[in-house]
Amino acid sequence: METKHPFLPIIVGTDMNAYNMAISFHEAYGIKPILIGKEPLSFTEMSSITETIEFDKKLSEPEHFADILIGMAEKYRAPGKTLLLVGTNDLYVRLIIENAKVLREHYVFNYPTEELMNKLQMKANFYELCKEHGIDTPTTYFYDCSQDVPFDDSDMMYPVVVKPSNGIEYSRNKFEGQEKVFKVDSPKALFEVIQKIKASGYRDELIIQDFIPGDDTYMWDSVIYANSKGQTQLVTFAQVVLQEHTVTAIGNYTALITRFDKEMMQKLQHFLEAVGYTGFANFDLKYDSRDKKFKVFEVNIRQGRSSYYVTALGHNMAEYLVDDLIYKTDKPITYLNEDFLFTVVPKVVLRNFVQNQAVQKDIKRLIKEKKWGNPLFYKKDTHMKRKLYLFARQVNYYKKYKNNQW
Repeated sequence: METKHPFLPIIVGTDMNAYNMAISFHEAYGIKPILIGKEPLSFTEMSSITETIEFDKKLSEPEHFADILIGMAEKYRAPGKTLLLVGTNDLYVRLIIENAKVLREHYVFNYPTEELMNKLQMKANFYELCKEHGIDTPTTYFYDCSQDVPFDDSDMMYPVVVKPSNGIEYSRNKFEGQEKVFKVDSPKALFEVIQKIKASGYRDELIIQDFIPGDDTYMWDSVIYANSKGQTQLVTFAQVVLQEHTVTAIGNYTALITRFDKEMMQKLQHFLEAVGYTGFANFDLKYDSRDKKFKVFEVNIRQGRSSYYVTALGHNMAEYLVDDLIYKTDKPITYLNEDFLFTVVPKVVLRNFVQNQAVQKDIKRLIKEKKWGNPLFYKKDTHMKRKLYLFARQVNYYKKYKNNQW
């Protein structure tokens, strides 16, 4: 497809995050990106704003990933067009970083180094770094599944949360009753969960963590962009309104409201600057009312699936990448301070399943002021069948929240 722009976005993934990035490019430049995926997913399938979706079942296999991407670069290379590569999930971003040297011969992209990625993604290292830089984290224990030693819980308070330190490895070892995060109330339940995970073949560390009380609205989100020179250009802060309540998707936010907390925003910014971070980063935090502190759980080394609120507020995520990687423009830092309600669930779900009255009041106000949006219903995406599918999905969301309380 011919456009006047000197670049073509190649987005790796076909999920909601891939769709949000695709519409960011479409909104800013009228460009229809190329998507590369392992399989069709409903968010991007039938979309009229993607040029082509290329499928390859071996995309997620480390030994094939780079070759597939080099093949795509050869296919879409054109005079005067730079190929801009964007990953949309943890595995694809990890594979881009691990193959950065060979991929840079064909693409431009902005991600941290492999060494920094490993420091940030191994939770024991990450929490150590947080401690060094004055960032609070929940009380956390680690258990190595490759050992046959029982877990010592003598100084632990229940309930606790159990989750894998290596999410990619965990998703490769499927088992019945597998949950993204387990919440357990007793030593017996903890022992059973650990045994189940070990029996699946998972051999990495487990994170066993103090459960911070509070509903979804105690969860917080921050998106930061640091350009290729390591200069921070964008910092946001948002309160989660709802997250997915099904066991396999817990932790995926379905609605949030932008907030402003300069002190916390700068704390996260300075942490990333101190470790030499570049690219998009997405922090997950929870407010602990017991000691009145925000505790950081993790940082994703990419934009999150709910980060689209950044684009909706006029700070287009695609523009940050393009201005940095294509036009080499320096931008002043923005601490986002505007009201917006981001949601991928219908208003009836927000009305019925958000218990926090202060947040409920804000939801009503933002809807009334038309300061809200759902990226899945992007106006310029005109495919009728996709729209019908999405309406059906909205109805299904109501049932999901009614039947699943986490």
